[in-house]
Amino acid sequence: MAPENGLIEGEDGKWRCWWHGNMADYLAYHDNEWGQPVTDDTRLFEKLCLEGFQSGLSWLTILRKRENFRKAFAGFDIARVSTFGDADIERLLGDAGIVRHRGKIVSTINNANRALEMQQEFGSLAAYFWAQEPGPEDRPACCDWESLRQLGKTETSTRISKDLKKRGWSFVGPTTVYAFMQAMGLVNDHVEGCCCRQGVEEKRNALKRPV
Repeated sequence: MAPENGLIEGEDGKWRCWWHGNMADYLAYHDNEWGQPVTDDTRLFEKLCLEGFQSGLSWLTILRKRENFRKAFAGFDIARVSTFGDADIERLLGDAGIVRHRGKIVSTINNANRALEMQQEFGSLAAYFWAQEPGPEDRPACCDWESLRQLGKTETSTRISKDLKKRGWSFVGPTTVYAFMQAMGLVNDHVEGCCCRQGVEEKRNALKRPV
């Protein structure tokens, strides 16, 4: 259970968001990846697909299988995944290194095709997603734990989810989309007092948004 302020002290004496539990791999993910703004289409596609695989599981489970997922799905190269067929689906269902869920595997292939369509329309996935970055008026006045714990989904993530589904994407519910937004830096949900919050905010401020 999270402490009241949502922070945990590490062995280095620094305070961080509590959820990594000071587990080495999870801690590295928190410090080096989570919330860092991402504009690379391959990484955006990968993360959205993996968030879909996470549904019903913990992110730590997916994180520890991530390299296996990358090998299984051709590094999440959008064009390559879009060509996967029945033989690939059977191969993936036999791969014990990933989550062997037929619906999620088929969804990833489908979503690769939808991603290609969006690249054609918007120039990049990054241009699409960053155009929907929430403004200050859509964010909590203070990113303390009490505020952030209520943000399982937001108006923005609900709107994006609905639009993606209209475009044919699957496994992209509002909660999945919000977790994607948190991880890819579209919002900065490092708790106030976390040693990473200021650095992430500086990178977000310096980011040249894709157009």
